[in-house]
Amino acid sequence: MEAHFKQNSKQHNWNLTEMERSSPLANSAPIPRLWNNVSMKIAVLGASGQTGQFVVKQALQQGHIVTAVVRNLDMLTVRHDNLQVVKADIFSMDSLKTHFKGTDVVVSCLGFSTSFFSSVTGYTDSMRAMIGAMREARVNKVITMTSWYTDPNSGTQSPYLIRFLLLPLIRSVLSNMWEMEQYLRQVDDINWTVVRPPGLKNLPSSALEFLTHEGYFVPDDGGRPAGSAMGRGDVARFMLSLLNSNAWVKKGVAITTK
Repeated sequence: MEAHFKQNSKQHNWNLTEMERSSPLANSAPIPRLWNNVSMKIAVLGASGQTGQFVVKQALQQGHIVTAVVRNLDMLTVRHDNLQVVKADIFSMDSLKTHFKGTDVVVSCLGFSTSFFSSVTGYTDSMRAMIGAMREARVNKVITMTSWYTDPNSGTQSPYLIRFLLLPLIRSVLSNMWEMEQYLRQVDDINWTVVRPPGLKNLPSSALEFLTHEGYFVPDDGGRPAGSAMGRGDVARFMLSLLNSNAWVKKGVAITTK
């Protein structure tokens, strides 16, 4: 994990904020279909954020049909025959349900900045709107992302700087992620999966092996956190690997790369 933190910035490398304007796909050429998978219709929220853009790009490469849900249509510049970019209010069930109709899976890469003056509520507010819209549109699968250490007691074995400096700084974000995870545990009629990566680096997808753990971090042989950061492209690769898998349905899974 990268140990620096930028107060009041729109994005930092730990709390998964995804709503910034920088675009790894800006001005890119049309993306070819690289291989044949079972084509699915995917709605991606947070599609203009850094991880979300990797999800969009890889999904198109895999031959899926993507609806990218954004707040501002100018924030996502990639174009593709299988891509539709739509504007919606992520906190409104009525706004979302129109764009969810006919989709097979919702993938959420939404993120919200930490706050020192008020509680963070974006994760729970947006997820409630998503679940309501999915029910209305009869979509029964959502894959979302949070972070390592969402459980308030899970950071006790983390390195000193993370435990005593970084985690307290972003606790408002982690707490709301935790609240969203607890909300999903009460959702019985929709198949959900929470993907928990560690700190994030702006790196494309690799061929690195994934390490997974049904918990709030990936432990090494001694039970301490195994690694501290991974590439956003690999997070996208893992999330998309769940499209046709039931391996982590109604579970939270911590991930990293080996």
